[in-house]
Amino acid sequence: MNGHALAKVPEVTLGFWIIKVLVTTLGETGGDAVTMSMQLGYAAGTAIFLALFVATVAAQVGARRFRPFLYWATVIASTTVGTTLADLVDRSLGIGYAGGSTLLALLLLCSLALWKRSTGAVDMGSIDSRRAESFYWVTILFSQTLGTALGDWTAATAGLGYAGGAMVFGSLLLLVALAYFRTGISRTVLFWTAFVLTRPLGAVVGDFLDKPLQQGGLELSRYVASAVLFGLVAMLVLALPHRAAQRAH
Repeated sequence: MNGHALAKVPEVTLGFWIIKVLVTTLGETGGDAVTMSMQLGYAAGTAIFLALFVATVAAQVGARRFRPFLYWATVIASTTVGTTLADLVDRSLGIGYAGGSTLLALLLLCSLALWKRSTGAVDMGSIDSRRAESFYWVTILFSQTLGTALGDWTAATAGLGYAGGAMVFGSLLLLVALAYFRTGISRTVLFWTAFVLTRPLGAVVGDFLDKPLQQGGLELSRYVASAVLFGLVAMLVLALPHRAAQRAH
């Protein structure tokens, strides 16, 4: 079978990015629901979601073909563990948002470099083997965690608040989109840049939904917000067409 048939990740379309933003927002509200609303703490929350992430990755890697619901369930697991892991690194380890973001950025770059060296490509269509899939999901985990740390850093330390953070990352994503249509910059570079940037956008939107009014949020129930977001994701996965990614030429 060729790489096209074996790819088990979706083609990158506008629908993909809409679902990705919703999923990252869900990761923020869902992660906070477990660590804060349930008061289980960052370590316990990370352990729970990491186990879920490992289980879904195992199912995804073991699948014979692209399954949209399984793929997005794995992304949801990565973004929830990314939320709790970023909070654990930034707060519980005492290295702050700047230190956590720097550490996670280095881990992400190392993952991409090792993946490229091992398989020769890091585009979506090249994920046609178990080795490539393993690198892909490790890279996803680091990107989701880094994105959470960046969102918290922008909204809290930089003092921009949730609306300001959303504007910053939304503007950066717009620049990436313009670069995609107007320049010859590598599509793979632009993809991973956008993938990282959608996470802090979702993080600040999620915080805006569930943080207290005195902190600039809407103070919505984390459980209700998570349920609504999950329902929206499920409806879009059902409604939108999904095709497996093809190898870049």
